[in-house]
Amino acid sequence: MKFTRFMVSGETETLNGIIEGNTIKEFTGELFGSRTFTKRTFPLGDIQFKAPLVPRHIIGIGRNFAAEGGEKPPVPDMPILFFKPLGTVVGPDDPVFLPRGTEEIRFESELAVVIGKTARNLNPEEADEAIFGYTVANDFGAFNYFHPEGHWTIGKAFDTFCPLGPVLETDFDYRTARIKAAVNGIIKQDSSMERIITPIDVMISYISRFMTLMPGDVILTGTPAGSEAVRDGDVVDCFIEGIGHLRNRVKAQ
Repeated sequence: MKFTRFMVSGETETLNGIIEGNTIKEFTGELFGSRTFTKRTFPLGDIQFKAPLVPRHIIGIGRNFAAEGGEKPPVPDMPILFFKPLGTVVGPDDPVFLPRGTEEIRFESELAVVIGKTARNLNPEEADEAIFGYTVANDFGAFNYFHPEGHWTIGKAFDTFCPLGPVLETDFDYRTARIKAAVNGIIKQDSSMERIITPIDVMISYISRFMTLMPGDVILTGTPAGSEAVRDGDVVDCFIEGIGHLRNRVKAQ
């Protein structure tokens, strides 16, 4: 199923729905609990997509893809992990703002995994059972705020630095995913999950060893080679076939 959050003209509330064909069926209730369909439906062309969920936590992993054609390194004993604040989350077509005094930031097209149940100390073979669904993410970073000794938090934490969307897809095989990105229509990233270093099941298992994963936690699984700096006015398109297309424009404040 394709879950989404959206707005319609004339209403101020963000609504929840499931996409069926070219129509959204509205529901009320909980994304990870009981849901009740209302009698309202909306054509896809009449709505504005929002981020498909409000996350509980956002956990990212760094340096997790090998370049095409290069030798893939072994899975590290301790992956590079970081948190992004909830204020980073925006949806499709929302602007991504440059921090004041910063002229460029770096985009990173990624597959985002959404956890659907409480889980701790998972084995890798149990990881799939904890996954609710998947969405497209763009993990922006201001590299001028990265600490030289490895502190990434500030550079990843600015408001609007985690676009998500357009949908939360539950029927998807992440092992066959292909991640793409374009800047101003020019392809910059195009890689399969074969180039991932720490596989997603291993990643979820590792994270569950030091924190209890809960419904609504979002894990950003890493970006392929090809990410680069973008500036005011640049448009970044992220694509994952089977989930959708996430577009955001970079803007100065």
